Amino acid sequence: MIASLAMYDWPETATANDAFWALIHRQLRDRGLEAPRCLTRDGDLWAIWQDPSLVLAQTCGMPYRTRLKDHVLLVGTPDHALPGAPPGYYYSQLVARREDTGPLEAFRDGRLAYNDDLSQSGWAAVQSHAARSGFAFTNLHRTGAHRDSAAAVAEGRADLASIDAVTWRLIERYRPDIAARLHVVARTEPTPGLPLITALGRDPAPLAAAIAAAIAELPAKHRTVLGIERLIHIPKEAYLAVANPPPLRHAPD
Repeated sequence: MIASLAMYDWPETATANDAFWALIHRQLRDRGLEAPRCLTRDGDLWAIWQDPSLVLAQTCGMPYRTRLKDHVLLVGTPDHALPGAPPGYYYSQLVARREDTGPLEAFRDGRLAYNDDLSQSGWAAVQSHAARSGFAFTNLHRTGAHRDSAAAVAEGRADLASIDAVTWRLIERYRPDIAARLHVVARTEPTPGLPLITALGRDPAPLAAAIAAAIAELPAKHRTVLGIERLIHIPKEAYLAVANPPPLRHAPD
């Protein structure tokens, strides 16, 4: 069996994530369901998401709709109570260096730092946002992580980055030296947030009930760190309705 909450699992949030999982584990045990005692923090995410012994993991909307939708089941979506977004939804903050001002269109020829081209918040959201203004970002710098994208802009190795709003909140809290050198240029349209998934063959209903109960029990200090308010049900169709950007055609550096 395997469980992972890797998407927002920073060194600074690890204690809160462990406490959250301990509560979920107890809730599952009380319902007669087996689960691993500890979270998995190593291994390839794609292997974890598709493991037939997966009890619970969090993925991203674009991997879910492009590759995982027929291989996993949705459990629910954490609501981070982001201003300007429906419950369970999120958006990306498009950030540039503080001295680089102007509308998003001013950055159309600039270098975009992005974590992965299968990331909803780091890739799809910003390219779809740009497409509505009639252009696409083609000067690209792949970083592998939102934190690294923000650092790339702050350090002058890129001009713009698309950072999901929950991660941006973490950067402001735990990487203030980076956040202080950046400002938000624009915000993308809200889309369904990062869903919790389980393997095919498992019943997601008791998992969702256990997670909701664990959120209600989570001590305030851990709730503040994780920023989770409640668990929301967002249907599969809502995830699949989000548009995919054109395939990556320009090799990033």
